[in-house]
Amino acid sequence: MPITKSARKALRVSGRKKVVNDRRKKTMKEAIKKIEKIAKDGDKKEKQKLLALAYQAIDKAAKRGVIKKNNAARKKSRLSRISK
Repeated sequence: MPITKSARKALRVSGRKKVVNDRRKKTMKEAIKKIEKIAKDGDKKEKQKLLALAYQAIDKAAKRGVIKKNNAARKKSRLSRISK
């Protein structure tokens, strides 16, 4: 348990940040799973729509530091390859 006042506050703040980061990571993973599911036998318009949403979620996660920049680039590259 934190002893000092500032350590208690830091614990509260990190808890709030964890919730936001977890939510952002979850939306990213859901978007990736959707496009992987439809990649095999979906129409081209639907693929492009889902790909744009997945790119957006990945970029937001990378921008906020939830995942690293190269990790985001790798995920986007793999998604574009399977959606063709």
